[in-house]
Amino acid sequence: MLQTNPYKGKLIVVEGIDGSGKSTQINLLYKWLQSTSKRDIYFSEWNSSKMVKSTTRLGKKTRSLTPTTFSLIQATDFADRWENLFLPMLKAGVIVMADRYAFTAFARDVARGVDPQWIRNIYSFAFQPDITFYFSIPLDVAVSRILSSRAKIKYYEAGKDLGLSKDTVTSFRLFQERILNQYESMVTEFGFTVIDGNLPLEVKQLQMREIVTEKILNSKNKVSN
Repeated sequence: MLQTNPYKGKLIVVEGIDGSGKSTQINLLYKWLQSTSKRDIYFSEWNSSKMVKSTTRLGKKTRSLTPTTFSLIQATDFADRWENLFLPMLKAGVIVMADRYAFTAFARDVARGVDPQWIRNIYSFAFQPDITFYFSIPLDVAVSRILSSRAKIKYYEAGKDLGLSKDTVTSFRLFQERILNQYESMVTEFGFTVIDGNLPLEVKQLQMREIVTEKILNSKNKVSN
């Protein structure tokens, strides 16, 4: 269970499997909010804490990360950004935007065999986002997008550590399928706002802007800290 945000700042998150189009959309939304909103906007990406960057890089290079250690490193990354960036921004009334949030850990770590309740407990200090846009897209479409845009799929990205298949592409597809299943199971649990990933880019962006305008920019519900 995630905590209720008690501060005047707002939290907007995008989630989805690789190739869902979420990163493109949140970047467009971020630029739009910067140009139209009078409020300060902050943007953060998954796995971007400098504190654990070298450890993560070494673990991936030596292929020494187990599902549990991988999970704990990612949680440390998130906790560092939460304490030093997310939380102060929310307290100050900033609109915080995140390309991936705790739900990425819930999906990926469980897909790697980590206990669902254990990983949820680790992130229980975090707030429930004001809006979580989940980009729902057929697995085949997402995989095709990734394979056509990248020269190589990395070892952990493909889930090769799980022994799903010796073939990298097959392993990637099977791993993404597991992740997709986890995301779909969280839609109701965490109240995701589902966006059809197959829609044209401009249609998806318009939907997001309308939802953000209604729920955040025009909201009269002010919470003091």
